[in-house]
Amino acid sequence: MSRPTPLSGFPEWLPRQRAVELHVLDRLRRTFELYGFASLETRAVEPMDQLLRKGETSKEVYVLRRLQEVAQGADAGLGLHFDLTVPFARFVLENAGRLHFPFRRYQIQKVWRGERPQEGRYREFLQADIDVVDRDALPFHYEVELPLVIGDALGGLPLGQEAGTLPVVIQVNNRKVCEGFYRGLGLTDTEAALRAVDKLDKIGPAKVAGLLTATAGATDAQARACLALAEISSADGSFVDRVRALRVVDPLLDEGLAELAQVMEAAAAHAPGLCRAELKIARGLDYYTGTVYETQLRGYERFGSICSGGRYDNLASAGADRYPGVGLSIGVTRMLGLLFGAGALTASREVPTAVLVALADEGARGACQRTAAALRGRGIATEVAPSAAKFGRQIRFAQRRGIPFVWFPGADGEPDTVKDIRSGAQDAADAATWQPPAADLRPEVLAP
Repeated sequence: MSRPTPLSGFPEWLPRQRAVELHVLDRLRRTFELYGFASLETRAVEPMDQLLRKGETSKEVYVLRRLQEVAQGADAGLGLHFDLTVPFARFVLENAGRLHFPFRRYQIQKVWRGERPQEGRYREFLQADIDVVDRDALPFHYEVELPLVIGDALGGLPLGQEAGTLPVVIQVNNRKVCEGFYRGLGLTDTEAALRAVDKLDKIGPAKVAGLLTATAGATDAQARACLALAEISSADGSFVDRVRALRVVDPLLDEGLAELAQVMEAAAAHAPGLCRAELKIARGLDYYTGTVYETQLRGYERFGSICSGGRYDNLASAGADRYPGVGLSIGVTRMLGLLFGAGALTASREVPTAVLVALADEGARGACQRTAAALRGRGIATEVAPSAAKFGRQIRFAQRRGIPFVWFPGADGEPDTVKDIRSGAQDAADAATWQPPAADLRPEVLAP
């Protein structure tokens, strides 16, 4: 068999990287559950007509084929989901009679998207989503709460930032601010204006001005005013006065400014520096109706958002049944791919093993296995040396894998000893009572 070549866009992490990923997932899971979010997992496939509801193109969807043949009948219309929002909306509609509202869910799951692979962009990747949905009406305070959850979940990443500085910044806007401002200017196609402004970072202000004229019917003066609004950025509530200075008036604009100010005030009290008002953030997808969020990693801003979302009122709806919600989605694989590529995160060792039990000869393997079982029974990851080599070789075996301790069974009635192979300290130990330092019990995530 010839040497296989990697598939572009389908990442496979090495053991140390996988240890980091598991650490991050555990932190996300713990944080979400501390805030009362229930775990959910949905099926991997959805009907194509549901997957394309958000305006995605069929070229981005992996279509399901049975046994590599062109599918007929029901399977012809199935595709792998490319995010977790559409499956969650479908799940809520199907199970509304069995859910208690407001319903808080988190979902950590693989998704697939047929886009061009590049750094931080993959065809198969892991997302971690949180949403709160309610029946008929959703109180605004959930829009205030969600960025605080993300701040707690990602705030502990050891990325080597300055003391007291969070590793992420959540850029926040409110669609009511933009739509109200455009209405106040006299623009009637506010959705076209939002989609144009959403391209600002990609194509620049001159081309956005052209789009506003061509697609939203804006005059040159109206396009300049839209760009002036998009230029406003603030780490505090000063954005309100700057918007007022543009002399545009509309009730929806007033409502959006008041809501955005609440989000900023709560974030500043919870974690100073977590949120920043960025009035260019539009989230061009049509279903967003209130607060919108985009999250950047400090030092990696050029790669764009690693966590985004917002308020929606009509995504989970069927007939007279409406389930408005607000949600945020973390691109876990995207974030980790950027950090791994920069060598910014690693694990203290490539295996979970904290203790290697040294083997004097094969006849002692049974006794060594019993020692290992005693340590495992108390939650200490332990393995027995693979062969009865010289102890120096067994220590090197542990060193190469980052295993911090080697356990030496006592001979001729002598007590067992355990050696910290980093410091060289070696002490008598009992498998029923010995405990490694908490920092050595599991691999730690480090900034090299």
